[in-house]
Amino acid sequence: MTDAGWDDLKLFLHVATEGGLSGAAGRTGLSPPTIGRRMRLLERMTGRTLFVRSQQGYRLAPDGETLLEHVRAMQKTADSIADWKGQAFAMPIVSIGADAWLSQFIADHTADIRGEHDRFRLCCKSLHKGMDFTYREADVGLVARRPESGNVAIRRSVAVAYAVYKAKELAGNEALPWVSLGTDSSHAPADKWVFQHHEADICTWTSSPDLLPRLIAGGNGRGVLPCFIGDRFSGLVREGEIIAELTYTLWIVANDDDRHRPELRQVIERLDALFKREGKRFAGAGPQTSVSILARR
Repeated sequence: MTDAGWDDLKLFLHVATEGGLSGAAGRTGLSPPTIGRRMRLLERMTGRTLFVRSQQGYRLAPDGETLLEHVRAMQKTADSIADWKGQAFAMPIVSIGADAWLSQFIADHTADIRGEHDRFRLCCKSLHKGMDFTYREADVGLVARRPESGNVAIRRSVAVAYAVYKAKELAGNEALPWVSLGTDSSHAPADKWVFQHHEADICTWTSSPDLLPRLIAGGNGRGVLPCFIGDRFSGLVREGEIIAELTYTLWIVANDDDRHRPELRQVIERLDALFKREGKRFAGAGPQTSVSILARR
């Protein structure tokens, strides 16, 4: 069977289902003599008698019945692969990679990035350790440092500020312990700040950025959060001013070879407009609106 090609097996399927060479010729455009020669060759390749030939046509022999079952299964698999491939190319994908904080923001604003009638799919990637554009971990990256090398297109965006937050009911308490990300989950300067300045006073920590604001709101102590997260988390208030040393510039980055893809260019433009619209919020200059994140989710 190793020498029997898929084209010959598909031709066998036509002969078997049409009951003869003329019907298969009508389906394939090949001449009956050509089809007959290829069926005899298929029999020699398989070492089996596949047809009982007569003036009434081609009737399947027992081995032909067995082969027909196998070929139908192969055809079904081939059709499934074709459908799968077609679906993949039907709508392109644009992936956006960002740290855990910005990924939350993107997830809450997908309607600003992809419209109802846009012909592309969106993938939101949480890459808290950062991104390696060499391996194209994402089509569009939201990064805290301007890439200095690589074949990338770069767009400067907003300033992102951080501050210390604590639970509202503890606003007057000046003797609170600290809550932090664990060292194994700390990658950005803001992630490491509490350990660097208040390690002895840390009583609670977590490996998940998603849990950090909840632990702070739960009364476990004070902790450092990006202002665009902390200012809108119900039950949190700022303690003190923005931590100036932690403020960074956000960069929108894409591989230069891909940036002219229409759907990718569209996503970059919409991200740029979205961040500019929310610029005060990211810089910590907007009001603390106390939106309940738990309620919105």
